[in-house]
Amino acid sequence: MRRGFKSEARAIAGEVRGELGLHPTDPLNPSALAQHLSIPVIPLSRLHGCEVAASYFRTVEPEVFSAVTVFEGRHRTIVHNDAHALVRQHSNISHELAHGLLNHSPKPALDEFGCRYWDGEIEDEANFLGAALLVTPEAALAVVRRNAPVDVAADAYGVSEALMTWMINDSGARIRVARERARRTR
Repeated sequence: MRRGFKSEARAIAGEVRGELGLHPTDPLNPSALAQHLSIPVIPLSRLHGCEVAASYFRTVEPEVFSAVTVFEGRHRTIVHNDAHALVRQHSNISHELAHGLLNHSPKPALDEFGCRYWDGEIEDEANFLGAALLVTPEAALAVVRRNAPVDVAADAYGVSEALMTWMINDSGARIRVARERARRTR
């Protein structure tokens, strides 16, 4: 990721969460954010006209399709795989919302060889901002200060244990809390 992106993403997450009236340590409901941004979110199971494909991606190979932003002109709609666990759905939707918040322009689904088009830089940006929307550095710090088990904290924030661990590690929360506790014992 480009230099300074993480700070920029955290600022965007803080601003958007503030618009929703959320404290930095409050859990975020991705559906509420989508509604706030006027971005419709359609579960794959309710996608009309594509029932065969939707059924395939929900039952045969659900790991193949997570979510996508579909454009009609400048308007975005998110289609997501509601066969995934709820924590994965939250992450998938937040990732797609992050593309919107970062004003990532639409890209073709496939390249000239028929392979999936992939821009690693914008995907990394959306991954980070999507996670930062769900678990802020303040939330990670609060989790560590309370000595909350990762699984309990993840459940409280509606995210996977892997995402919670990532954001705790990325925020430096454990180091900060260790330093705070060391200062208190002097």
